[in-house]
Amino acid sequence: MIIWLSLSGLIIFIAYLLGSIPTGYIAVKAIKGIDIREIGSGSTGATNVLRTLGKGSGAFVLGIDCLKGLLAIYCTYAWFHFALNNNLLPINVDIQLWQQWLVNTSGVAAILGHSKSLFLGFTGGKSVATSLGILLAINWQVALATIGVFILILAIFRIVSLSSICSAITVPLAMVSIHQPLAYIVFSVIGGLYVIWRHKSNIQRLLLGTEAKLGQVVRIETSE
Repeated sequence: MIIWLSLSGLIIFIAYLLGSIPTGYIAVKAIKGIDIREIGSGSTGATNVLRTLGKGSGAFVLGIDCLKGLLAIYCTYAWFHFALNNNLLPINVDIQLWQQWLVNTSGVAAILGHSKSLFLGFTGGKSVATSLGILLAINWQVALATIGVFILILAIFRIVSLSSICSAITVPLAMVSIHQPLAYIVFSVIGGLYVIWRHKSNIQRLLLGTEAKLGQVVRIETSE
């Protein structure tokens, strides 16, 4: 049991480290030589990169941030199957239940890593893309429903933050509607609430009518 719990803790930490990879920060630093946390919304996520560097860089960061979440869950699945095949699991336990809750915990760790990166002094993005990657690994149907809501709201209002918030609300509803395990429903509630909380400044701007719309760019002042 001690070995199992220790190695499971290591997997959860690896999920956090994967989430912590500061893709947006690295991209903007490499291309412009500036700290993205000091411009625009201050987020290291794909939306701020889009407004700072353009569509290509924004899409790249979005893809990598999504991949981080996907890898975090696949690493968890791989570790679990390795433990199962090598008799490392505790005796007389519900194997499926253990896997579901380990996936839950790794997913939360990856989300926290993206927004509280170990490499950026516990700052980061808003965990939307990383959450999507996690959902793709857990249940592609829920992920597609979430993407659909995001695209629909974005097409109507042209506001990324509003689309992200509506998507976060959609996830637990979709999980419940297709009868997903309790561990995944709990993850969707925790992750959804966290993503919404990370958008608290955006919510204030939405209420004031000052939130930026898709297509608006951030002016970058650089010294020669």
